[in-house]
Amino acid sequence: MRSDCLAKERSGIWKHGCWRLSLVALVLPGVGFGQQTMVSAMPPTPLQVVSAMIAHEDDNSAHKDTYEFLSKERSARTGGQVWTERVVETSFGRVRFLLAVDGKPLSAEQEGSERGRLAEIVADPEAFLAKERAQKDDEAQARKMLDLLPKAFVFDNVRLKDGVWTMDFHPNPEYSAHGIEERVLCAMSGTVVIDAGQERLMHVEGRLPQDVSIGFGLVATVKAGSHFSSERADEDGHWRTLHVLTNIQGKAVLFKSVGKDTEVTRSEFHYLQPGMTVAQAVALAECPARTAGEGVSSCTAGGQ
Repeated sequence: MRSDCLAKERSGIWKHGCWRLSLVALVLPGVGFGQQTMVSAMPPTPLQVVSAMIAHEDDNSAHKDTYEFLSKERSARTGGQVWTERVVETSFGRVRFLLAVDGKPLSAEQEGSERGRLAEIVADPEAFLAKERAQKDDEAQARKMLDLLPKAFVFDNVRLKDGVWTMDFHPNPEYSAHGIEERVLCAMSGTVVIDAGQERLMHVEGRLPQDVSIGFGLVATVKAGSHFSSERADEDGHWRTLHVLTNIQGKAVLFKSVGKDTEVTRSEFHYLQPGMTVAQAVALAECPARTAGEGVSSCTAGGQ
């Protein structure tokens, strides 16, 4: 079977069984799949493709950029409404300024309340920092899935087209999940899309094909059809998450509803100088509309 797989890989015809067998191949330390292709005539295995992508994502996560963007979010935090916010992303967390609710601009009273909330952040930055550290957003779900991909899933239907890898994944029966969240994620099947040139994640999605019962259903049951997805793109040389969708439905003990229904869309990214303070981030978040070339100094100057 191994010789058949090698022959098919050399001919460029990649079938399901061959890709599953190739998952046992080791990833060369420090070598991306683009570089490894130059060393060997063999195409990279799915595991090598995924591992190279994760290495690049880890390297990017270690270097926090400072930037601002426009966010439209519907979640439990927004009470199911669509909040349009200006967000300043910093190394210490996200400072947000609400601009509109369900497409309607804030009233003068609502805007005053928002500015009062930001003033409290400036007055007590430590409380804000502690709250930010405790936050866990939906991007963490996609990040958790990425970390699990090499060990908890097997890949098939692998294809390379126009510089983009696309592969389907489904649970690896030999992997034992730990914890409730991991058990749910590891029961999902889905698709991962990777930019072959930059070795960066473009899209990942997962869906539960059947119910997942925790404690034989006595603790909780997460319903089939629960799903999540994350969409990313290169924005002016920086890879950013543009869209996140999470829909988890189920029942917990004593018939309490458990779930998460969130959708976030991001746009209009502007990149800023690093080293921003909490006060500077607040000043930028509540600054009136400005051109892309203007930054914190123009906002703080205008507010003095």
